Amino acid sequence: MEMDGITTPFGRRAMTLGMLASQAVAKTVSPEASVDKWQLYRWLCEARPKLGISDRALSVLNALMSFYPKTELAGNESLVVFPSNTQLSLRTHGMAETTLRRHLAALVEAGLLTRRDSPNGKRYVRRDRQGTIGEAFGFSLAPVLARAGEIETMAAEVTAERLLLQRLRERVTLVRRDIAKLIETALEDGLAGNWMGYEAEFRQLVLSLPRVPTPEILAPILAALETLRAGILKCMEQQIILHNPAGNAGHTERHKQNSKPDSHSDFEPRFEEKQGRDDGDQPGPSAVEEEIAGGIGTERSAEDAEPQNRPGRRNRVTSPAEAGPQKPFPLGLVLQACPEIVPFGPGGTISNWRDLMTAAVVVRSMLAVSPSAYENACVVLGPENAATVIACILERSGHINSAGGYIRELTRKAERGEFSLGPMLMALARANASPAKRAG
Repeated sequence: MEMDGITTPFGRRAMTLGMLASQAVAKTVSPEASVDKWQLYRWLCEARPKLGISDRALSVLNALMSFYPKTELAGNESLVVFPSNTQLSLRTHGMAETTLRRHLAALVEAGLLTRRDSPNGKRYVRRDRQGTIGEAFGFSLAPVLARAGEIETMAAEVTAERLLLQRLRERVTLVRRDIAKLIETALEDGLAGNWMGYEAEFRQLVLSLPRVPTPEILAPILAALETLRAGILKCMEQQIILHNPAGNAGHTERHKQNSKPDSHSDFEPRFEEKQGRDDGDQPGPSAVEEEIAGGIGTERSAEDAEPQNRPGRRNRVTSPAEAGPQKPFPLGLVLQACPEIVPFGPGGTISNWRDLMTAAVVVRSMLAVSPSAYENACVVLGPENAATVIACILERSGHINSAGGYIRELTRKAERGEFSLGPMLMALARANASPAKRAG
């Protein structure tokens, strides 16, 4: 049994109200109270963030519990342990004595231990002739037994918060994956929609995720991501329903289908108005994909590169002022299709369009593309698309003999409204997404 009354610390250590409160709590332990000391220690480890103690302090408490001879901490037993600092250091894997004293003081301050100091400050025990402990001086485990119920509740709360955070993080990961793949699919299949706006909103939400998340921070971000995904799905589902009508003969309405296989709107409808071409002027995505994904051995001649001179083609030419630059694709898609340009960005990374355009200037010089050719491409295609073309050429630089001649030819095609960046970019994205297919 514990001694009645209170004890004050030995030497220069001052008595505090916290020590007095801990001793008062220890006196409230019921004689019938008992708990498995190692189960209690596991609860302490779980509740450590709420208790405000360090893991090293818990190691010291674990060592003190190991000196208690029984597995059960019982209220009708003496709960004072009295190891020397040397023995305690051995059970804490050689912890220095000064460090040991600091963590013991932290445990006392946290209300998990109370000191039972002897008149001379040493730790020892007095036994009767039968060997029963009569009086012991050391550290009492009574406070931790008295707070066992509180500690168990804290441990349950911490576990619940951790599981909630884990579920939120898993949900955020799944929604992020869904949004990224849906936008990629929509761009690859040429669905109409504000995909640039969706991409920008998605990137903004991703950048708002903290390095050390909490449930309070993740919950609103997850709600915003789920709302964005719902909007993307609604936009895609509407187009899927419109382009895939039911074949039931009982339906009286039929959607009009485009019977022109070379129509540009079947592949990339969002560039149809700006490029200002008739359906017959579209060279077809397969030719461009063959150039970039399949490899180019030599620069094609002017006659081979002029689709309007081929028989059966209409020779209407669209001026650059009429066509205008194409809208840039999402930066994430460009970097997925052309990862080779990333190390040339500032600091070896590319996080925005300015970084990509800076890297394109470096790569332009490396590929021996003249400043005039690149400036002309920027005027016709737009600076973002010109940088994207440089990234695509770098990706297939081993198959292009003259990068300067190639970008001039693409610029001339764009002036005539015969070049679309979409098929080129998608071909590289698919090639980089399936290396096994390229190897086979």
